Amino acid sequence: MSNLEVGIWGTVIALALIALRVPVGLALGLVSIAGIAVMFNMNVAWGMISATPFDYVGQWELSAAPMFLLMGFICSSTDMTRGLFLSLRLYLARLPGGLAITSVGACAFFAAASGSSVATASAMSRMAVPEMLNNGYDRGLATGTIAASGTLGSLIPPSVLLILYGVYAQVSVGQLFMAGFIPGILSALIYIAMIMVRVKLKPELAGTVAFNPTPEERAAALRDVWPLPTLILVVLGGIFTGVFSPTEAGALGAFAAMVIAALRRKLTRGAMIEAVGQAVVSTASIFIILIGSLFFTRFLALSGFPRAFSDAILSVSTDAWWILLAVAVIYLVLGMLIDSIGLLLLTLPILIPLVDSSGINAVWFGIIVIKLLEVGLITPPIGLNVYMINGALNNRVTLPEIFRGITWFLAMDIVTLLILILFPALSLWLPSMAY
Repeated sequence: MSNLEVGIWGTVIALALIALRVPVGLALGLVSIAGIAVMFNMNVAWGMISATPFDYVGQWELSAAPMFLLMGFICSSTDMTRGLFLSLRLYLARLPGGLAITSVGACAFFAAASGSSVATASAMSRMAVPEMLNNGYDRGLATGTIAASGTLGSLIPPSVLLILYGVYAQVSVGQLFMAGFIPGILSALIYIAMIMVRVKLKPELAGTVAFNPTPEERAAALRDVWPLPTLILVVLGGIFTGVFSPTEAGALGAFAAMVIAALRRKLTRGAMIEAVGQAVVSTASIFIILIGSLFFTRFLALSGFPRAFSDAILSVSTDAWWILLAVAVIYLVLGMLIDSIGLLLLTLPILIPLVDSSGINAVWFGIIVIKLLEVGLITPPIGLNVYMINGALNNRVTLPEIFRGITWFLAMDIVTLLILILFPALSLWLPSMAY
């Protein structure tokens, strides 16, 4: 068996193991070690195991990921989102689908403070979904809004997925953060427009919200808005103005979140233990997948499969449209079976050589990939955000109802994706201005 055949069979076996729910990092690591042993010998495989993980995981840029995760979990455990949600509710409740629009806006703000889609969906589902259900909202619309809006955490900076893509593809994380800002806001605005049109045409979707706040209530609500906007201004403002790097911004953001929570008298021992525990578990999970994907990258490189795959795609056409179509099909199919981080790190070893050979801008391609991963977060049968909301609500809304609710949002994601492909400047204008 040739090295190329070993690489192809290794990829097939890895996908089969992941489909059988074997942890992604473990599946990639085992296949890689076995594949290198088959192509060469076990000594070469053991050499990779002993030398590679520490050198890679010790990269300075990767330290931003646990810091941003900690920042997000502190915001969640100290209830930093409630004031913002209540304030947006006061000002937007009168719009068609006002509570759903409020939820999209609150998710966008929280995404900019957490960097995690799962954390965003988890925090907002406990707060916003019961509010909508109690006001007679359609169950699919209420849960679909949070499931889809939670994915904004993948695109709006600071995003953990953008950090991983940048480190892996050797692209500036700062440029990726700037590139994701406008597409993230565009995604939120398209969701909001769709909700308003649907509710306008079918008012019973949004129930009856009898809400007429006094000026005093509006003013009181504004007093509790400042925590998240302040945190976002500190983190993103510092990155966009070049005052500090994304890695430094992560550490400063985590510290600023603790200071804000302390000023609000919410920084309890229990809240910190919860936030640190969640950040440690999430970081460990990500780094295990990272190590497995690194082994897989070395295995595929030695087999020659990425180059063969790139040549096969380019032999059909070198047009960027064909390449993006092939990539979209890969992500939409595999996104139904594999979580976003695992899928990103599984596919990058194969796709990066293709992007390099075709001359596609790596920053723009990264935004397209992250948007495709967002779609995977709500696509059946896996849809990680859907299961997260179902669990957070203790099955108050069933999985079929949630998946029915995200159908319109999936359609809007496809529209957004087409806009980002047709107009690359939406992703590249901010990075070009700053650099």
